[in-house]
Amino acid sequence: MSASPIFQSRFDALQCCVVIPTYNNEKSLASVIQDVLVYTNNIIIVNDGSIDDTVNILSQFSQLTIFNSPTNKGKGTALKKGFELAVKAGYKYTITIDSDGQHYADDLDVFLTELEKKGKNDRELLLVGDRNMGQDGIPMKSSTGNKFSNFWYMVVTGNQLHDTQSGYRLYPLEIVNNIPLYTRKFEFEIEVIVKAVWRKVEVKNIPIKVLYQEGADRVSHFRPFEDIVRIVFLYMWFVLVSFLYIHPRNKYQDFKDKGFKKFWNEDVIKSQEPAHKKAAAIALGVFVGISPFWGLHTLLVFVLAASFKLNKVIAFLFSNISIPPLIPIIIYASYQAGSVVTGNGYNLGLSLSDFDSSTEIFNGLWQYIIGSMALAAFTSLILWIVFYFLFSMTNLKQVIKP
Repeated sequence: MSASPIFQSRFDALQCCVVIPTYNNEKSLASVIQDVLVYTNNIIIVNDGSIDDTVNILSQFSQLTIFNSPTNKGKGTALKKGFELAVKAGYKYTITIDSDGQHYADDLDVFLTELEKKGKNDRELLLVGDRNMGQDGIPMKSSTGNKFSNFWYMVVTGNQLHDTQSGYRLYPLEIVNNIPLYTRKFEFEIEVIVKAVWRKVEVKNIPIKVLYQEGADRVSHFRPFEDIVRIVFLYMWFVLVSFLYIHPRNKYQDFKDKGFKKFWNEDVIKSQEPAHKKAAAIALGVFVGISPFWGLHTLLVFVLAASFKLNKVIAFLFSNISIPPLIPIIIYASYQAGSVVTGNGYNLGLSLSDFDSSTEIFNGLWQYIIGSMALAAFTSLILWIVFYFLFSMTNLKQVIKP
């Protein structure tokens, strides 16, 4: 009688399985399945229309749940099919592992351990393996693409991950299967984590090992141009949705739940934040509001606030310095600042008749752009100093208050 897989009892107790999507990975597929079988028999394999020897290889593992798609539809579609089969089999969680041999099966323990820590009343959990993309041996194109994805993921969710593209993950099936997911290929793995965060799922990284082996044994189906273009367009859509709907919806809900006073203290001025960060949020908002990027102020202020981990609400409020009554003043002051910066001095006799040719209009526009950036930098610096002093005094009073 053969011994039970090492983690079989843990997989069964957690109602968890492993889903392996595969496409033309004949050289590594069998060894990946055999490695996983050391730890569990709860395995679902989705063959995404492979045209190599995959079908024959899978026939050696007839005891497992295997789905053979007649055509290749993309990794996202294969994963959704795997999730569907997992639910039908009675599982609540699934760990996905790639079939190209880059993942280590013994890291299944890391996912199970983290899931076992989850309390009954804790938020649902979605885990993404962190491959430590800064280590030696990681291809530059993979590291660069991951950094791009990590940044925009933070912008649209407010959540930070060090690795957003790893395929080694644990998914909560009930929630994931109820999320409308439209992408079919590699961008699916970004769509699902973004939408999971929007539904209050706790999405976080856990450290895993990774093997990037040279040679023909590892076959990657990631196409640098096509797949990156799709990812870029997906994030563009997410930016619009998050800024126009998700973030305002969440803040409105927080306002309803907390009431005005608590919301103001915790979400607007963030009384628990250090003085320099609150002052920096104000300075950032004013800088963006004065800058010459008209029409992009809202997008810029949210992206920059997320990048520098500053209070988005404060930054947004102060970016509205460029409201209609102040716009002529800002433009005039910017132009005059540009005149000073370019060595022409302050122009007391400025009038519209000074711009009666295309050359003068172009030069005036360039002077305005230079001046607006200089004015934005100077004003934001002064306001940072003023508000840093004010917030520091306020914090000091709170500390010494009997």
